[in-house]
Amino acid sequence: MSDERKLDPKSLVARIIAELQANPDAQRLLLRALLTNEFLGMPARLDRIEKDVAELRADVAVLKEDVAVLKEDVAALKGDVAVLKTDMASLKGTDFENRLHRKIDSLMCQAFALRRPHVVQGTLQSRDPDFFERVEDALEEGLITEEQRGRIADTDFILRAQRRADRASIWIAVEASNTVHVKDIQRVRATADTLGKVFNAETLAVTVGHGIGDMDLERADASGVRHITL
Repeated sequence: MSDERKLDPKSLVARIIAELQANPDAQRLLLRALLTNEFLGMPARLDRIEKDVAELRADVAVLKEDVAVLKEDVAALKGDVAVLKTDMASLKGTDFENRLHRKIDSLMCQAFALRRPHVVQGTLQSRDPDFFERVEDALEEGLITEEQRGRIADTDFILRAQRRADRASIWIAVEASNTVHVKDIQRVRATADTLGKVFNAETLAVTVGHGIGDMDLERADASGVRHITL
């Protein structure tokens, strides 16, 4: 065949497209001739894939909602656990103070050579009205502030006693905790200082607990707070 009789590729393709457009049945026959069965089944597979993707998206949306609910439940559970821990710590502290109340006077006498101890404020005992009357007088006289008055009222134990050596009066402020921390030290120091202003007498600041860290023990010593480990 001569070069003159060869069809131009573009013209050939244009002719084929025109024939196919004019004969839809020929399009299917041509596709079957040119494409494998795998390619011919591609539209159906694509439809199934689109359906699976849509179902997967729906499942993911439900999963996101479940995860959000789970996060809320976990947050609520953490809050409940925190409250429970606080309540347990409070119960342990209260139980410790209740047991300590029965022996606080003898404990102070043995530790600091005191006599005639009298608990004016404690866990299991109503507050001594004469003691708090004097505290109220000190407040009205401007010797102490409302904050200092509140600190006295919040102290775990306050005792009045005498030193055995010279019978001098002494006031003892006690903060009790299973494990003594720096806040216990600061609170009892403040109470003892305020008692000194109210009664113009010697005071003793004491912490009592089952344990105390080395650093807090150093803080107590530096603050003039005595510690008793049970």
